Amino acid sequence: MSEYPKDRYDISDLRQIVALLRSENGCPWDRVQTHQSIRRDFIEETYEAVEAIDKQDPVLLQEELGDVLLQVVFHAQIEEEAGRFSLDDVVSDICEKMVVRHPHVFGELTVDSTGEVLKNWEAIKNRLKGTASYTETLELVPKVYPALIRAQKLTKRAAHAGFCYPDTASARADLQRELEELDEAIAEGDRAHMEEEMGDLLFSCANLCRHLGLDGEFSLTQSCEKFITRFAQVEKLAAEQGKQLDQLDAAQLMALWQQAKCMLK
Repeated sequence: MSEYPKDRYDISDLRQIVALLRSENGCPWDRVQTHQSIRRDFIEETYEAVEAIDKQDPVLLQEELGDVLLQVVFHAQIEEEAGRFSLDDVVSDICEKMVVRHPHVFGELTVDSTGEVLKNWEAIKNRLKGTASYTETLELVPKVYPALIRAQKLTKRAAHAGFCYPDTASARADLQRELEELDEAIAEGDRAHMEEEMGDLLFSCANLCRHLGLDGEFSLTQSCEKFITRFAQVEKLAAEQGKQLDQLDAAQLMALWQQAKCMLK
């Protein structure tokens, strides 16, 4: 313990610090953590790193990548204590994966485009995972993904089997059909049916995103930010009239919303 603190640290220090925190004479909190107890922390730290990327903030990204790396080292330490694998094994596995999946860099294969690279990547991955059917490739998409990301990845993998609409217009027509089916469910007043049709509509949206070459998750994130910005403008306009938002009726709110849209274009 006497060697810490230091002026500068490296990955070996991080491994040793985590091991010390987990040791009998370490930190009571760190010592009792399990994969399950810090599972949410891993997710949250990853999202925070993504936010730093979106903000294009290199200082924040450096910090957040460190938090993600800590999670990786911590989980590996738990496994090393159990005698199943170590961080060295994790590093070895990912290095081997990168070499095997880049035969155009580390082998004799020649590729002409990024599309060809991705096609080869999927083929190699499926071969190594031993997937015997296209259905298995769909089942390998993690259920814990955000639903929109999962839906878009499922439609992409289904398309590898030729199971997709031939063009964007057809995908757009499917979206319209799903909207009509949702309207029917709403008219019936059946909650379970509405929920089912809403899911189908959202799935069709994800599929259309794929046809358009868009990232549905990113598109929705952008819309969320736009909504907040416009909402703030609406509240500001209401305040200029001496009103709180909850004092306005639907027509007045919509009028302010349209005004805010025009102002922010």
